[in-house]
Amino acid sequence: MELKRVVITGMGAQTPLGNNVADYWQGLLSGVSGAAPITLFDVSRFKTRFACEVKDFDPGKYFDRKEARKLDRFSQLAVAACEEAVIDAGLLENKPDPDRTGVIWGSGIGGLRTFLDEVMSYARGDGTPRFNPFFIPKMIADIAAGHISMRYGYRGPNFCTVSACASSTNAIIDSFNYIRLGMADIILCGGSEAAVNEAGIGGFGAMHALSERNDDPATASRPFDLDRDGFVLGEGSGCLILEELEHAKARGAKIYAEVAGGGMSADAYHLTATHPEGLGAYNVMRNALKDAEMTTADIDYINVHGTSTPVGDPSEVKAICKLLGRMPLD
Repeated sequence: MELKRVVITGMGAQTPLGNNVADYWQGLLSGVSGAAPITLFDVSRFKTRFACEVKDFDPGKYFDRKEARKLDRFSQLAVAACEEAVIDAGLLENKPDPDRTGVIWGSGIGGLRTFLDEVMSYARGDGTPRFNPFFIPKMIADIAAGHISMRYGYRGPNFCTVSACASSTNAIIDSFNYIRLGMADIILCGGSEAAVNEAGIGGFGAMHALSERNDDPATASRPFDLDRDGFVLGEGSGCLILEELEHAKARGAKIYAEVAGGGMSADAYHLTATHPEGLGAYNVMRNALKDAEMTTADIDYINVHGTSTPVGDPSEVKAICKLLGRMPLD
């Protein structure tokens, strides 16, 4: 069968650099850092006391007070980003077929704040099970996709991709495949996370994965520096509207870009360390190029996932250099 072409027709964002796409983009161009001392909870006893929080987020712009209490922060951020994207794509005034419009949303952890609050409340009690009836609906990772679909009445494919730091990218690839296979016309995709809390900072800190550069948070994320000491935990959300090309042209939508291909792979090597030969990154790029029917000569930008995790072995640095500089992908 002939695969359909897929384009991007809308964008939305809630980030530590800004509460919309324009402010986020300007922050990136200006080299602004989103890292700052944590304000969401008391960090005085934690080794890491900074993170990339979404600043000045107001749930009241998107929900009434009663409704907001039914959503974990990661779902609130998701809905906010999608609202901007839906408006940007013109889907409020030019409503699409709800049965052909879906939501595929990524989240590595989901409602961690909700889980922490409910478990701590139970632990402080006398053993009597008193839990909020919205405990599970607020916590589960796929609930954000559910809230987004209910907000707009979209009845197409609806699920959550969970693959740690790659969750949102997997959501985009899945959405791309569903559309080009003819299973949907439009899909809202992306992801959200809100793990800046005691459990998130404490858990990643216990793994020795977080930077402890508390005296200079703005320079703490340094993924390709030999002196890196860990990553900086962040929160936020981003949404892309993916749409079948002819469908987008028929409704006169503005088109930002075309999605040409996607690839996935696994290191199958270690819980946290990269493969010594960089095979996971090599394979995923090779798969994406093959899917898009492109060569390395067609690529002018690479967005690298740099975790800033501490160097355990100089071979890791050598592997990255080999991968980016000398390993042919054609």
